[in-house]
Amino acid sequence: MDGAMGLRGLLLCVYLVSLLVLQAMPALGSATGRSKSSEKRQAVDTAVDGVFIRSLKVNCKVTSRFAHYVVTSQVVNTANEAREVAFDVEIPKTAFISDFAITADGNAFIGDIKDKVTAWKQYRKAAISGENAGLVRASGRTMEQFTIHLTVNPQSKVTFQLTYEEVLKRKLKQYEIVIKVKPKQLVHHFEIDVDIFEPQGISKLDAQASFLPKELAAQTIKKSFSGKKGHVLFRPTVSQQQSCPTCSTSLLNGHFKVTYDVSRDKICDLLVANNHFAHFFAPHNLTNMNKNVVFVIDISGSMRGQKVKQTKEALLKILGDMQPGDYFDLVLFGSRVQSWKGSLVQASEANLQAAKDFVRRFSLDEATNLNGGLLQGIEILNQVQESLPELSNHASILIMLTDGDPTEGVTDRSQILKNVRNAIRGRFPLYNLGFGHNVDFNFLEVMSMENNGRAQRIYEDRDATQQLQGFYSQYYEGSEIVVAGRIADNKQSSFKADVRAHGEGQEFSTTCLVDEEEMKKLLRERGHMLENHVERLWAYLTIQELLAKRMKVDGEERANLSSQALRMSLDYGFVTPLTSMSIRGMADQDGLKPIIDKPSEDSPPLEMLGPRRTFVLSALQPSPTRSSSNTQRLPDRVTGVDTDPHFIIHVPQKEDALCFNINEEPGVILSLVQDPNTGFSVNGQLIGNKARSPGQHDGTYFGRLGIANPATAFQLEVTPQNITLNPGSGGPVFSWRDQAVLRQDGVVVTINKKRNLVLSVDDGGTFEVVLHRVWKGSSVHQDFLGFYVLDSHRMSARTHGLLGQFFHPIGFEVSDIHPGSDPTKLDATMVVKNRRLTVTRGLQKDYSKDPRHGAEVSCWFIHNNGAGLIDGAYTDYIISDIF
Repeated sequence: MDGAMGLRGLLLCVYLVSLLVLQAMPALGSATGRSKSSEKRQAVDTAVDGVFIRSLKVNCKVTSRFAHYVVTSQVVNTANEAREVAFDVEIPKTAFISDFAITADGNAFIGDIKDKVTAWKQYRKAAISGENAGLVRASGRTMEQFTIHLTVNPQSKVTFQLTYEEVLKRKLKQYEIVIKVKPKQLVHHFEIDVDIFEPQGISKLDAQASFLPKELAAQTIKKSFSGKKGHVLFRPTVSQQQSCPTCSTSLLNGHFKVTYDVSRDKICDLLVANNHFAHFFAPHNLTNMNKNVVFVIDISGSMRGQKVKQTKEALLKILGDMQPGDYFDLVLFGSRVQSWKGSLVQASEANLQAAKDFVRRFSLDEATNLNGGLLQGIEILNQVQESLPELSNHASILIMLTDGDPTEGVTDRSQILKNVRNAIRGRFPLYNLGFGHNVDFNFLEVMSMENNGRAQRIYEDRDATQQLQGFYSQYYEGSEIVVAGRIADNKQSSFKADVRAHGEGQEFSTTCLVDEEEMKKLLRERGHMLENHVERLWAYLTIQELLAKRMKVDGEERANLSSQALRMSLDYGFVTPLTSMSIRGMADQDGLKPIIDKPSEDSPPLEMLGPRRTFVLSALQPSPTRSSSNTQRLPDRVTGVDTDPHFIIHVPQKEDALCFNINEEPGVILSLVQDPNTGFSVNGQLIGNKARSPGQHDGTYFGRLGIANPATAFQLEVTPQNITLNPGSGGPVFSWRDQAVLRQDGVVVTINKKRNLVLSVDDGGTFEVVLHRVWKGSSVHQDFLGFYVLDSHRMSARTHGLLGQFFHPIGFEVSDIHPGSDPTKLDATMVVKNRRLTVTRGLQKDYSKDPRHGAEVSCWFIHNNGAGLIDGAYTDYIISDIF
């Protein structure tokens, strides 16, 4: 099974650029923004030259191997002059960035993803200047480094937030998340929060920090798992970060690693949600196949020095990994081609020792007959079918070690690709190991991909044996096959997967069916996030596959594949090799805007690139957003939900409104707003009417709201009786009789006595909770809450929930208006989301300004719990927890 995976990880690094040595500074006053209580706790000052890191947090949510990361940091400049700061994050090469935002001085500067053709003028300007405005650069063989340098105004704060996503691949019987931590100074609030949800159940979970003493790690790393859920939390205090009790330097410099695996009790792991499926397949009772391996080795003059030294180290390492049941041979190519044995021999102890001696002794030739060497190796493997039928059930593998520069025989690269393709004919994979910074890696990668293999770069400045640790096992042992797709015609209930496989003396087959009841249970547990992650997992894998196929072809076929990959990249908001993210409202001294790109495999290493550019935010620039032209602040007519519960969706493009009700039982919790980019959520729990006459409609109302912003560890629980800040950690409790303003890391809550509550998030939205008290003559006999959206333009395009899905434009057409069954109301036909619905014109009330009497809103009412208007069924929005 092909399931290779390097270390999944990221480097966290926010620091003051102008200082190389961190020093403890004189204590700062209230301008630092720290409370008196926190000043008492911290023995040393955390500022460097007037700049301190208020918070640095990583929130990672994994749902069925799909990992969604949000890295957020807030930096405060307390100095009386501008300072330059940097935000560094290292992410896996396999990941796609999906969002980036900077918030400063009340303005948000948000990344906008476009195709690279549209961004050409920016590229051309950067190229002419001779420098690179790109924020992402290659960093080693598995990582990319995202860095932005920014000038921060005096007495100001700036918040960085980067979002990226990837599919975790199983390697050596586990999944791995590695976070490289290096903040370079003490952080007021440092946190890594990993939340894992695996429908198969979690069988093991561990977390380690290489930079912490064992006892301190045990105190600061909290890990737990039960059933489908796992959680890891690392939240060291400032004193726990210090390298010594009186030091201002930080211990946090190394890897934070989370590993886990899922239960394999059931062969079938098939998820179906929102017309998309994901099938994970890793049977654990199969024996490893024996291998037929031919090594094709470049001994040309260009391999002289470090390259040939590493080649020999690599060969000795791979030979050492072979098993007694394997067979192998070696082919050398320079000006001429020669083989060690000319046919496969068993990997006995004697043969392996002889091969190792041969490797240690061979010397270099002059030219490079790469084509001849490959064809000789292919011929040896092809002979197995004819002369060694007993080995025909082994897994045949061809491995070439070269710097990829043909100079003898056939030298045209396209012809070499054709010759190799025609000779292998899909019978076995070709793995290419490329040596040196100047290797033509693109050529090697295309050749491997055309022949069902992979290419791996071996870096000259690192130990080759370490880079090839477990070469076979990383591709073949303890891995997993993942298949994802889209289901046509809504045939979810009848969907099944047939799996058949055969190998050396082994046959395997099984049929996996969709367990509808289990899927409903999973959706209740994970809510919209499960649907969202299954669909984005499909999109991620599809884009990766299209990009891989694109490398193998030319002409119209390549253009078609590029077009498909580009369309999906834009639809799902991924930065891929075909898209770029630009950030409006900031520029460097030459007027260049920052660009977020996907570095190519042939990108030069970090040390060969020029210095990073420093950007300045425009003080006059309005807060740009991804869809600023399509949304606006709605002071008079707003989107919200109130009373029994009636949902009102304001559609400014139509100067109209849509309405629907949700009829559910008391106690049910509904997802109202869920922004997967930030984790921000609003959930509401229904309560029943205390006094009902026989036969009266069983009215339900919102009696409890849970508002959470994981990026800042903020939680707010609101009931008609109390308002509780961070209830999980015993936070303060306020009553509706209080008049108060609460502030926590970019979230401001204003309690207006006995009336309403307004909550504003720096990089999110503004919301209102209305208090409804029982009053004489009221038809309702229990206090309840209403919830309204005052401003949502900063919420991401991926925001969902019963209300959140309407934060961005929705189109509909109304026709055939006619009297309905109720002669006082009009019915009509509405086309929305490619569905044809019968709707009724009616009135609802908006209580956002007048909680007692409200204001009437005319709207088109969608029947049957919003069926046809909302995504999926309303039951998809039922969740298990208020947070």
